[in-house]
Amino acid sequence: MAATCFEDAATAVLSAMLGHTQALLSDSEYAASARLVRGVVHLRPEGGYQRLFGIEHPSGARVTGTGHLTSASVWRWVMEHRCSVSIDVQAGTIQPWLPAGPVLRREPTEPDGVPGDATRERMLVRDATHVHVVPLLAPGGEVEGMIALEVSCKAATGLEFVWDEAHESLGLLAGVAAAYLTVLPPRPMRAPTDELLPVVGASTASLIDMLRVFAQQEETILIRGPTGAGKSRLARWCHARSPRNEQPFETVDLLSVPEDLQMAELFGWKRGAFTGAVKDAAGAISRAAGGTLFIDEIDKLSLKAQSGMLRVLEERRFRPLGDESREQRADVRFIVGTNADLRAAMRAGRFREDLYYRINVLPVRLPPLAERLDELPAWAEYMLRRRHGGDDTARLAPGAVELLASTPWPGNLRQLDNIVRRAYALALVDRGAGPLVIEPRHVERALAYEGTAESQSLVREMWRVAQGFVEEAERCAQRGAPLSLDACDAFRGMVLGAAVRRRGGRDEAFALLGQHHLVKNRNHHRALRRELERARELVRAIGGEADQDLLALLDSLEEMDEKT
Repeated sequence: MAATCFEDAATAVLSAMLGHTQALLSDSEYAASARLVRGVVHLRPEGGYQRLFGIEHPSGARVTGTGHLTSASVWRWVMEHRCSVSIDVQAGTIQPWLPAGPVLRREPTEPDGVPGDATRERMLVRDATHVHVVPLLAPGGEVEGMIALEVSCKAATGLEFVWDEAHESLGLLAGVAAAYLTVLPPRPMRAPTDELLPVVGASTASLIDMLRVFAQQEETILIRGPTGAGKSRLARWCHARSPRNEQPFETVDLLSVPEDLQMAELFGWKRGAFTGAVKDAAGAISRAAGGTLFIDEIDKLSLKAQSGMLRVLEERRFRPLGDESREQRADVRFIVGTNADLRAAMRAGRFREDLYYRINVLPVRLPPLAERLDELPAWAEYMLRRRHGGDDTARLAPGAVELLASTPWPGNLRQLDNIVRRAYALALVDRGAGPLVIEPRHVERALAYEGTAESQSLVREMWRVAQGFVEEAERCAQRGAPLSLDACDAFRGMVLGAAVRRRGGRDEAFALLGQHHLVKNRNHHRALRRELERARELVRAIGGEADQDLLALLDSLEEMDEKT
């Protein structure tokens, strides 16, 4: 309760759980042979890792390197059954502690939840012969993480262990702590930057810190994030910090590969395998031999190709198309990316469940740019320098940066890069003597071109907003707080606010929107305040943390109106 950050809360609960376990070990028949090794908190809401924090026992030192559990099968079991499990690593058995009903022991012939051979080998290398995993349940009952305790005790292989006595009290400790672990912010930190990752803000520092550890592993990393957020850059960064960093890095963007060619692109082919195969060709897996293969848009993989990828991930073997003579070994580390909800695709039958759990070993979520606005000024400066040969004379005016920060970015970093390049070109046209400065007017003109595409016509955008309103109404209804149709009136306030901001004044905004009679009668100031308040009410009612910037913008427009 006294913790102000996630790390302090995690240290408190791990110390309590490790202390309780140590007391039971000291009173057990294994007192002389058992050694408590470490405890690790895995926070992964919506299935993606958000935090990873552990401490060694008894020193309390921060866990680094490979000191953490990375078993997709254990996580799947905890997610599905919402109960603690104990793993006898050497025996290859799992003991679930079900909330109700008889306790069942899973033997190797019933492998549900048992870590694979490679994971068990890594556990043994770090002296973890017995592992106890407790779910972290959010107040609503969703599993948002887990706590793993590791003990070294070869003498207890295949025998009853202290988890029989400890699981209830350990579950109670984790249950009390979960409400804090899942909401406390990380401790402020600064992650070092480099050429591949030149900008790391407070919003992503903990993610990058965690990926430094993941990069050292051989398991698959799943990067979820919207298009243009930087998934491929992050994948290359992970490769550069992996033991395979001096070997090839290959990328396959499945969005650009037709379904009937996906197998060929991944596995290669022999001459004559299909029409047009006039010579042998190596696939991406062969080209990446010894290194890393990044497969982006994994959700676009056909069901047939999914079957082939599953075999590669399970057996590390593949066969090029048309080659029946021999199989080849897949000596490659996989990183996959997607902007889709793979669980929804799995439920819809578009994505294989077994493949999902094979790639969901080390999942992370890369936030969109709208959730990383603290990074935006530095990214804009970096893009300006990179695109124009490091020209130190070019710079962004403070007002231009403010305008960029207040703009929605559906295209994320990729869209920001386009805008910066376009604004630079426009600034060149106006350049006089002295350094080149990108002013707010250049950014405004650069942004104006974004609306010229047919897909962003006003009618289509209004229809998209209408669909979003209905979806939000459904979510509100599920929470028992219906969203009234009257809330649509808030759109008028947003339109007026956008016009005031763009035209620089209240009178000009109302005239632009055909409200000359209100300006003539001097009633427009009252109308503006009324409409802005409707917009603010909607933001307060359903807006999230990321929408606080919009609320501040609406407040600033009213302040502007009061001054004028």
